[in-house]
Amino acid sequence: MSKLVTIYGGSGFVGRQIARKMAKLGWRVRVAVRRPNEAIFVRPYGAVGQVEPVLCNIRDDASVRAAMQGADAVVNCVGILNRSGKNTFDAVQAEGAARVARLAAEAGVTNLVQISAIGADAKSPSAYQRSKAAGEDAVRAAFPDAVILRPSVIFGADDTFFNRFASMSRFGPVLPVVGAGTMFQPVHVEDVAEAAARAATGQASAGVYELGGPDVQSFRDWMHTMLRVIGRRRLVLNLPFWIARILGGVLDFVQVATGGLFENRMLTRDQVRSLGKDNVVSKGARTLADLGIEPTPAAAVLPDYLWRFRPSGQYDAIKASAKNLRKHP
Repeated sequence: MSKLVTIYGGSGFVGRQIARKMAKLGWRVRVAVRRPNEAIFVRPYGAVGQVEPVLCNIRDDASVRAAMQGADAVVNCVGILNRSGKNTFDAVQAEGAARVARLAAEAGVTNLVQISAIGADAKSPSAYQRSKAAGEDAVRAAFPDAVILRPSVIFGADDTFFNRFASMSRFGPVLPVVGAGTMFQPVHVEDVAEAAARAATGQASAGVYELGGPDVQSFRDWMHTMLRVIGRRRLVLNLPFWIARILGGVLDFVQVATGGLFENRMLTRDQVRSLGKDNVVSKGARTLADLGIEPTPAAAVLPDYLWRFRPSGQYDAIKASAKNLRKHP
């Protein structure tokens, strides 16, 4: 019988790509999610019965244990960008990661992969980054041979980075950003998934790997790159941190005041704190190169999925060509 991998958060942006790669390698894939009925789209990634979504709450021991029963490898992709109800940063990214690692060790799992993030730091002013660091520490303590992957901002067809700002650019002449001078090293989702797949199949030595693409630019420059791809001219306006903190605080308050009916997906105070620090691969860190993976340039991928934000969408290139046509006498 083929080997089994359990992927916690396997229906998410990164998890689904890992699930697809593991299925192509012939592994049986168990996708552990809170709402399996909303994750049935993962089934066609493999043959009939090869990829199955199962119910799991990462905050519950019994649920996590049941999802990894019989697994040879485990990948934990669960993460949140904003706290909501019981899903706090600590509960999900620190305690949840610790739970997966502890139970994986008890179950005799061979390979464990933890998806963390560049910027994970126990001393960070950001609760998100502190919880990522706490999760890493707990994973190393319970499962010393684990592979921890720290990606920078991840881009791809369903990303919440370039897609988000490209969408915003349609509604006015100004594109506001927080931390315009902060440096980013975006990494392609396929490269992250490939790194996770290699680690899950035992092709990576234990430890931490920081994953970034081949290009490093400021937040402002990445926005200009995105605007060139979608053919729009906008003023990229740097929103001062003090204004951003006030805005984030107001939006956070509205989420709390409405009991979560309004979910702050725009800007939180914690995100503002994160944006104050560069998000790039550290000097001396192990990288994609150490996993035998050549990073994909953003310029080679962005046009493939950002075309829908062009003024004329899929017809933009046709219209541009038509303007160059000369009438014959």
